[in-house]
Amino acid sequence: MTRSDVIILGGGLIGLALAAALDASGLTCSVVDPVDPDSWKDAKFDGRTSAVSSSSRRMLDAIGVAKHFPEPGCPIRTIRVADGLAPGSLAFEPPQGDDEPLGWMHENRHLRAALKARAEAGPNIDLRWGARAAGIERGEHGVTVRLEDGGELSAPLLAVAEGRNSPTREAAGIRLARWQYEHAAIVSTLRHEQPHEHVAWEIFYPAGPFALLPMTDDQGGHRSAVVWSVPKADADGFLALSDAQFAAEAESAMGGFLGRVELLAPRSTYPLGFHHAARITDRRLALVGDSAHAIHPIAGQGLNLGFRDAAAVAQVLVEGARLGLDLGDRQLMNRYQRWRSLDTLMVAMATDGLTRLYGIPGKLPSAVRRFGMALTSRVGPLKDRLMNEARGTSGDLPLLLRGLPI
Repeated sequence: MTRSDVIILGGGLIGLALAAALDASGLTCSVVDPVDPDSWKDAKFDGRTSAVSSSSRRMLDAIGVAKHFPEPGCPIRTIRVADGLAPGSLAFEPPQGDDEPLGWMHENRHLRAALKARAEAGPNIDLRWGARAAGIERGEHGVTVRLEDGGELSAPLLAVAEGRNSPTREAAGIRLARWQYEHAAIVSTLRHEQPHEHVAWEIFYPAGPFALLPMTDDQGGHRSAVVWSVPKADADGFLALSDAQFAAEAESAMGGFLGRVELLAPRSTYPLGFHHAARITDRRLALVGDSAHAIHPIAGQGLNLGFRDAAAVAQVLVEGARLGLDLGDRQLMNRYQRWRSLDTLMVAMATDGLTRLYGIPGKLPSAVRRFGMALTSRVGPLKDRLMNEARGTSGDLPLLLRGLPI
């Protein structure tokens, strides 16, 4: 029997971030994941990237993850929102004198490598790669997890970071609000003739948003990641295009403002859906990341919501431990529930609303949207609030998201 303060089911980006946050504050944890990490070694770039908000980057710095990045990532200094290629885009930039980027773009393989290296270096982290839970008991006095290899783990609390289709969440009977969008996301990376100037673009079309996200240059030139939401019925057609044909379609969607475009990475696709758990806690159980919520990628906030979950639950547990409380105590779980439920719901509904609003075709809806963007640009407090939401710096921030140790 291996005992620790927390058992984490799931060794993905959020599970490993939570493990690092706990380790940095002296709490012990066991991480259980069926993946063989050797499969990650020397992974080639597959086109998948993530936008890490400035507050999430502060946390990665504070818990010692950022120093393990194979590459530093590309800062996002401006976010531009446009209704198609019509004039009148809305630009978000830090105020004068604020040099902190709005966010950073990272290749997923580099994020994963940095989090894995940090976890392996953590003296309080017990990594159980290639392991599966055969049985879970959540009792009055603690949690016991039996592994398929015969091992047993015990802790006061079970943190669930298993992803969208979490079997542990389902077994706990936690209900979801869930629906699918009639869109699929096409993901890849482009090389382009003109520099991106660290600008992230969100171009809205009635058929779906087209996101262009700046990446670090390579030896061949300038790069940007693309996340293109297309109708489900068209997804196979986009994948069937040759690289040159897809690049031409992307160049057209961009209006050619970055010059000639070529495809750099394989295209991948995934269906777009929404889910939100009715509650994120149960007896001696806390949901984090996609196990608790999944949103449309329209604002690139999915991963950052998960990092915010990890920062909040880590602070709740560390402060509870200092008070001598049982880490699975209901009052600690209630605090985590209150802290995270409103933020995740507001972000989820905002991204869903934007998706539906910009999906309305026609000249009149487009004119109304452009008027709204022009108005937002002139109303400083509203614009600042939206920018702070994108940076993840609004609301009651956990200490780690402020760059402070717990």
